[in-house]
Amino acid sequence: MTKKVSEGVLSEGTWYEIKKSMVDVVRKQGIPYQEAVILTNQVIKECEHIWYQDSKTLNKDIKEFFQLLKNAGMKIAVSAADERDNVFKEFQNLGVMNYIDFLLCDGDPHAITPLGRHNIEFICEQLDIDPSETVLVGDATADFINVDTTKCIGVLTGVASKQQLEDHTDIIVESVDDVLDHVIGTSPSLPPQSPRQPSRQSAPMSMAGGPFSTIKRSFSTSTSRHYSTKSDISSVHDYVIVGAGSAGCVLANRLSANEENKVLVLEAGPKDYTWKIHMPAALMYNLCDDNYNWYYHTEPEKGMNDRVMYWPRGRVWGGSSSLNAMVYIRGNALDYDGWEKLGATSWSYADCLPYFRKAQCHELGENDYRGGSGPLHVSRGKNKNPLFQAFIDAGVEAGYPFTDDMNGYQQEGLGWMDMTIHKGLRWSAASAYLRPANKRNNLTAEVKALTNRIIFDNNRAVGVEYEQGGVVKRAMANKEVILSGGAINSPQLLMLSGIGNADDLKKLNIPVVQNLPGVGENLQDHLEVYVQYELTQPLSLYKAQWKFPHNMIRIGLQWFATQKGDGASAHLESGGFIRSRPGVEFPDIQFHFLPSTVNDHGRKMGDRHACQVHVGTLRPTSRGHIKLKSNNPRDHPKLVANYMSTQEDIEDMRNSVRLAREIFQQKAFQPYVGPELNPGYKVQSDAEIDEYVRRMGDSAYHPSCTCKMGSPSDTMTVVDPETKVLGIEGLRVVDASIMPAMVSGNLNGPTIMVAEKAADIILGNKPLPKSNAPVYRPKTLETQR
Repeated sequence: MTKKVSEGVLSEGTWYEIKKSMVDVVRKQGIPYQEAVILTNQVIKECEHIWYQDSKTLNKDIKEFFQLLKNAGMKIAVSAADERDNVFKEFQNLGVMNYIDFLLCDGDPHAITPLGRHNIEFICEQLDIDPSETVLVGDATADFINVDTTKCIGVLTGVASKQQLEDHTDIIVESVDDVLDHVIGTSPSLPPQSPRQPSRQSAPMSMAGGPFSTIKRSFSTSTSRHYSTKSDISSVHDYVIVGAGSAGCVLANRLSANEENKVLVLEAGPKDYTWKIHMPAALMYNLCDDNYNWYYHTEPEKGMNDRVMYWPRGRVWGGSSSLNAMVYIRGNALDYDGWEKLGATSWSYADCLPYFRKAQCHELGENDYRGGSGPLHVSRGKNKNPLFQAFIDAGVEAGYPFTDDMNGYQQEGLGWMDMTIHKGLRWSAASAYLRPANKRNNLTAEVKALTNRIIFDNNRAVGVEYEQGGVVKRAMANKEVILSGGAINSPQLLMLSGIGNADDLKKLNIPVVQNLPGVGENLQDHLEVYVQYELTQPLSLYKAQWKFPHNMIRIGLQWFATQKGDGASAHLESGGFIRSRPGVEFPDIQFHFLPSTVNDHGRKMGDRHACQVHVGTLRPTSRGHIKLKSNNPRDHPKLVANYMSTQEDIEDMRNSVRLAREIFQQKAFQPYVGPELNPGYKVQSDAEIDEYVRRMGDSAYHPSCTCKMGSPSDTMTVVDPETKVLGIEGLRVVDASIMPAMVSGNLNGPTIMVAEKAADIILGNKPLPKSNAPVYRPKTLETQR
């Protein structure tokens, strides 16, 4: 029996490495080293039952297996990511120590920490054997990171799935017994991913996984062997995709599915290998971490008391899907019918719903609205906090309907949120689309590659110039350049390349390639505000903050071990959509309920047990813009949202606050809710509520619509319904920037849908058949509910 993390982001981690990581996290909160070690050890001791309930038994026939390898003339080396005393004791119990030629353990003087490459080079040096003449056996994906051996054999012990191992191994077998056939060469594999030369019988057998487990990419900076981190100064591809975000990951997968297409993806940020991205509850860490975040700020917003508003946007594999709150919302059917009316032909709800379904794999199964076999895993919350149900019940008591699927037949009402979380892990676009495609030889994903400009041959885009590691490089595209940088970066790159408002470009001495005044215009975003109440029972996440380090360590270690508990949720599990007033055709207010209180984008936590609802208007009439500050690609552009610049938006936000308050006054909340904390009982008049919104309102992180898709006859159109940039050949934009108008909800799901549909357009595939699924309409518009 070996202490082994269950399948997940740390599946091949050991407690030695996990404990070390947790101590580092605790120390960063200002807790002295010795105290951090004591706290971590104490929690590990208290939770020991968690570790053993997820252990994997790997000792079946292991002695006979080692003996047969030795009889075949092989040397056996073991690289173990655990302390030597533990490994030695376990091997002695298994009776295999006499068969092992070399043992390297974490913590040994010559061990490399993090292990990376499994110390194969060091082991082979000690045994005087060429690494290319070795066979590596393991049961977890990180056992095969960045290795160069004759053969990599994955064993299905239950730690990693067959699909996970396929990305990293040459052969997959069902059990340790089956390894012999492929080492000694007596039978075919199950089946190999690529042809390799058979290994020599004299080569060492390097074991990994199980008691030989190694740390996963979360604790490693090593590179997957299926990705190139360097390219020639000039390289040629069929498609060059700029941005590995929600849309770019989809395109990378779908376009490279045809092995004849050579695809390059350029991501300005790093890979998504930090555990903070994959732990759902750690989302606040990433929202304010400029290692993975563009860290944008607006210009002073006049409608918000001249406040500079913070806009986090993903700069990492997965883009903002690696930073967001993982709420999966599609918007309303009438949003997409509205797109078509604005000139985006063939983008109606009937056209788009099949692509939502294509993308999705919902844990509740497939129906007319949900997908059941797509790469994007969607689930419902697993938290049992009664406050989530109380919010739904209070909404029903206030007169709103319950909806069992706000992404299905009926958006309007209160209900349970869908989340892009799978088995306790954030399921970003990188997890869903980019990583599964990494085994393809025709896909290259570059990181830390900032695209400076598009390269043109007359009015045709033929490539891009980018900077990586201080070197300026070129990537040429035989077919197309596709911008998927998002609502800020895509218009910025167009303008830097000479596509935009000609007058603005000339002021910055940028040669005009195409005068498109709509580039950077039509900026739309959701504004939201928090309505907060003190709780009369200790049901919130108040003690899940670093003033209670013991609790935080427990939450972290439980998630590391099992991908369960408070660390496995974003805690926005119930919410809903309502209409703000009579006459409104479909919901224009959204609620996200949270059993905690946070402020300033999570940088300030609450000081008591309390809860809050995030509330705001869904279809603001205010319009902003994006302008270049300079012709330097590294300078952030000027962002002007113009929040609260129309009377309609002011009234809608005011209504949002009042309607949220009404829900908290219902009977369902009486056992739980105490005094109102914010806006506070003294804030009652229209002017007082408006001032609260101006003072405390914040972006919901949904900027969009800055490269509007529409009819060429519209002077503000940037791309046509085929996603092609007007007047330019070989150039498309595919991301949230091309939405003609904002959708009524969160943006990640719709952006992925846009990319799925665009991929078919780019590839020339026949569009999926239109859906005829019905959608809900209120019985009357004469009442608000």
